Amino acid sequence: MQSKVRNYCKKVCDARHQLFPVLSLMLLVSFGFSTAKAQFVPYYEDGQGTAPVYEGWYHNDDGSFTMLFGYMNENWEEELNVPIGSDNSFSPGPADRGQPTHFLPRRNRYVFTVNIPADFGSKELVWTLITREGVTQQAYGTLRKDYTLEPITMMSEGGTVGGGSNNAEDVQTNEPPTVTLHGDKMRTARVGEPVELVVTVEDDGKPNPRYYRLGAFSDDDTPEERFAKAMRPPIRGTVDRVVGMFFGWFLYRGEGEVAFSPPQGKSWEDTRAFQNSPWSPYWQPPELPENGRWVSTVTFDQPGTYILRGRADDGGLVGDADVTIEVR
Repeated sequence: MQSKVRNYCKKVCDARHQLFPVLSLMLLVSFGFSTAKAQFVPYYEDGQGTAPVYEGWYHNDDGSFTMLFGYMNENWEEELNVPIGSDNSFSPGPADRGQPTHFLPRRNRYVFTVNIPADFGSKELVWTLITREGVTQQAYGTLRKDYTLEPITMMSEGGTVGGGSNNAEDVQTNEPPTVTLHGDKMRTARVGEPVELVVTVEDDGKPNPRYYRLGAFSDDDTPEERFAKAMRPPIRGTVDRVVGMFFGWFLYRGEGEVAFSPPQGKSWEDTRAFQNSPWSPYWQPPELPENGRWVSTVTFDQPGTYILRGRADDGGLVGDADVTIEVR
């Protein structure tokens, strides 16, 4: 199956180079001559803000609750930094609840959790975020029943459950991967000095893999037809994705530039074609390393305190591990 998918990818990638002038014309026509039925949606690379998102909550065995939060950065390229303080805070209680200070592009789901006591009742936990001057965005965490989260709900919203193409039992019984960090959680490094990051990822092998729009293609399709099908808008009401295991590091807190080697798969929903993202057409999960051991290096361009988050994604649920690095 993987070799067949790779062949499809190669043919389509070849078609992309052949059809670049055609694609440019198609985009010009598409964006230049809108109709009343098709409204143009602005595409912002930068200059926009970020909205906090309350995803929902679930019960814990000890009677407490866990709230999940994410965000929507309206930019496709710009990554924003907002330190903990009046512009990035929770209330009531401690302003710092473990939220990010570095915001990746576009939709980022289930980014962090906040533990809530059993007697929280009908109160609200408010995350305030100001990423553009004069624009205050807030997310309101409550324990209302309609915000209850189940794993199947999270997988559906993330694009895992796709029109019967996944084994129902595998989806229903899927457990999130676990990530074990090798080495200290607190480290020091120098500017420009590569730091090795090693984790072991364990998973139950569920859900079963699903490749992007494979069923849409025919062996008789020309490269032009394959490319046209790849560029069609999704027909589903929710985001679509490739289902398969991958692991990637990203900057969670810190304002400098970080460079990872090898390039890490994106944890955010980049739906543009040919991107290193499970939500991108023609993305393929990487080969799984021996014994589940993922090795990467990271380099920093300026001093500061950085928190990196490593996320394992089995195609439906995620597991995280953090490391803090003081760069001098």
